[in-house]
Amino acid sequence: MNLTPAMRQYLDIKEQYPDCILFFRMGDFYEMFFEDAVVASNVLEITLTSRNKGREDSVPLCGIPYHAASGYLAKLIEGGFKVAICEQMEDPRETKGLVKREVVRVVTPGLVMDADNLSEKENNYIAAWYEEAGRYGLAFLDLSTGEFNVTETDDRETFTADVFSLGFKEVLLSSKTDGNSGLEALAAETRGCMVTRLDSSIFDYEEARTVLREQFPGDATRDVDLERYRSMTRAAGALVRYVRETQREGPAHVRALTWYHAGDHLVLDETARRNLELFATIQDNRKEGSLVHVLDKTVTAMGGRRLRRWMTYPLVSPGKIGERLAAVAEFKEDPARRSDIRGLLSRVYDLERLGSRVSMGVANGRDLVALGKSLGVVPALKDMVRPFNSPLPVSIVESMDDCDDVARLVERAIVDAPPLSIREGSLIKGGYDPQLDELVSMSMDGKRWIAAMEERERKKTGIGSLKIGFNNVFGYYIEVTKANSGLVPHDYVRKQTLVNAERYINEELKRYEEQVLNAEERRREREYDLFVEVREKIAREIARVQKTASLVADLDVLHSLAEVADLYGYCCPRVDDGDVISIREGRHAVVERMNLDDGFVANDTFLDRGANRFLIITGPNMAGKSTYIRQTALIVLLAQMGSFVPADSAEIGVVDRIFTRVGAGDSLARGRSTFMVEMMEVASILKNATAGSLILLDEVGRGTSTFDGLSIAWAVSEYIHDSERIGARTLFATHYHELTDIARTREGVKNYSIAVKEWGDRIIFLRRIVAGGTNRSYGIQVARLAGVPEAVLTRAREVLRNLERGELNETGLPKIADGRGLGRVKNPGQLSLFVDEGERVLRDIRELDTDTLTPLDALSMISLWKDRLKQ
Repeated sequence: MNLTPAMRQYLDIKEQYPDCILFFRMGDFYEMFFEDAVVASNVLEITLTSRNKGREDSVPLCGIPYHAASGYLAKLIEGGFKVAICEQMEDPRETKGLVKREVVRVVTPGLVMDADNLSEKENNYIAAWYEEAGRYGLAFLDLSTGEFNVTETDDRETFTADVFSLGFKEVLLSSKTDGNSGLEALAAETRGCMVTRLDSSIFDYEEARTVLREQFPGDATRDVDLERYRSMTRAAGALVRYVRETQREGPAHVRALTWYHAGDHLVLDETARRNLELFATIQDNRKEGSLVHVLDKTVTAMGGRRLRRWMTYPLVSPGKIGERLAAVAEFKEDPARRSDIRGLLSRVYDLERLGSRVSMGVANGRDLVALGKSLGVVPALKDMVRPFNSPLPVSIVESMDDCDDVARLVERAIVDAPPLSIREGSLIKGGYDPQLDELVSMSMDGKRWIAAMEERERKKTGIGSLKIGFNNVFGYYIEVTKANSGLVPHDYVRKQTLVNAERYINEELKRYEEQVLNAEERRREREYDLFVEVREKIAREIARVQKTASLVADLDVLHSLAEVADLYGYCCPRVDDGDVISIREGRHAVVERMNLDDGFVANDTFLDRGANRFLIITGPNMAGKSTYIRQTALIVLLAQMGSFVPADSAEIGVVDRIFTRVGAGDSLARGRSTFMVEMMEVASILKNATAGSLILLDEVGRGTSTFDGLSIAWAVSEYIHDSERIGARTLFATHYHELTDIARTREGVKNYSIAVKEWGDRIIFLRRIVAGGTNRSYGIQVARLAGVPEAVLTRAREVLRNLERGELNETGLPKIADGRGLGRVKNPGQLSLFVDEGERVLRDIRELDTDTLTPLDALSMISLWKDRLKQ
């Protein structure tokens, strides 16, 4: 193929970025060629054309205007593509031959910096994982804010919970499969996440340690042991190297390596977050109808992201929780000042992302103005918060840097309404730079000079319609209509012919053009240089800006929680290290906001690790069992994140993890049936729950046959209940009313049910939790409510009567409980399930009523005893 120099240049650069769509800058367009053009035109829905159309050497081509690239870029990233941005590194007007071009950055789903392509209240994390000797290293970064976190664990379940809870946009893995095959499988499970495989050398330990010490000099890594946590070090080093290579420079705004430990927080795995609908609804994945939708009254983007972080990682330290609650309480009790704080916060732009854009050298004039205005609010914000007494707000304002020098620099240097482009001038205020002022004066005087010359030439030539104009192609010109061409002086030189006019230039205008155009060009260059200088000065202070941004985010979340507490009548919970979870008149934070026709019915909950550690909740479908157990978990979560809770009162003994087995749905895309998903979730609970956990179970075993499901549900309940195994505080909602008989065999099990009002074959759900189980599921009545035909209901009642029979054995114990069980629990007044078989036979004989015993019954009993004694 006969290639032009530009095409050869394109192919050379494309060869270096084979996995990227290459945006190749040509003038005012980014152009794509060959396969990139075919793919991009399809994704972006733009015209596919070709270079040298109709010839053998034609090349597929499509292009987009460079000034509108942001929207197109977002579409490609959302489609799962990487994009390499290749810019012209020279001015084509000043270059002879081929213009030098280089890739200035690579944009991937995890490396988006453009604010228009980011969700303002959600982090955009890119992560790196590494597994070595059974230890899992995790590092994740939000390049748009500079937040960099690391951890390492030998607990795969905890690692997996972190991976799913943070919603990574991109994950980096070693191409080496040895020891990381499990991570490959895990990456495949992370929906909506791009997986990037890097050469294993990128994860080299020695290189990683060197890179991290370069990126985080001095005390920046004092809390992170790079020698001890080798898997973490490998992951973090690979992540920094990847960012440097794709962004063409080190991320200077990433200044702190933050270690976190799962044990410092209440752990929520993906299943719990989904089932509790913290950030999106299960049904249609919408924010509306989720907990965050109710809680988020933040007024800054930073506060919105911080709120999500607090929800993802609730605390387990009563002391730290108490500090947050005290602050929320004080804000709640002062609505007037809270309103004033809200007003000030609403004037603060996204300082975290603005600071990152400045540091990365991509901020424009409008970004600097937004940064300066935001910092200008900080002194007033501090003054507004300073009179509060609770320790946390006081600590926040005392630690908050005004960054007044940065704000003053922006105020002095940058015009109030700068243009979007930083290369077209009109950026720098008058008086900031004497040299620029001189060039601006020359330019302004030039306009007056042009007007004066135009007037002189009209008088001299007698052509009243003569005018002097300018365009980028021909420069300055004197335009005369063709009707007046006979009056044109001899010193005019024709420059351009139009349909109805001629354009000329004379010696005087030519000399002036050279002078003015040179001044305009020098002015633009000077303004650009000054802007870059100002931006670099601010970049050196970004660490201070980032700290202030983080503190403003904390303040915004506390304000938001107080706003919610006041609006919705939440109470301040008492949180301690005890065993008790006691909630009076608790409500579901989301459901109560749905304007239900009959209102929301509040309910009490009492759990401990003794006599009330396992609550079985029975009742018909649609009666409110699932809502009740979910609201308990949400109240615990809210309390431990430092929020007031929807209840009249609440005492919360901290939990270390919340587990949920709620609902059932096929996962056919992952090759799993409903029952398999259910059992995998149950298995995870049984393996990972501790006595300090809170467990929600809803309809365990319903994905299989009735007898199988019931037997599994019974055995799971015993296993969780027994303190020598787990002994966790548990709420179990079920249709298997037979499970209420567990209370006959296990201390610590309590039965509750949803109150139902019956009128004949009809029922009304009262939504009230009452003590005692139910032996009815009301399935037929619920079927009636759903509109099932009466003939079917009649036959169902007939079949039900045939199935119903006594469920207790001859000793008064539930037949389902017969067997060895999972442990030994003494039950005074009842026959133990776990006594020796000989003892069981002797007790049967002692309790036998020989006066009523028939010969056939006697023979049957003897046969039964023989079988037992053989076991």
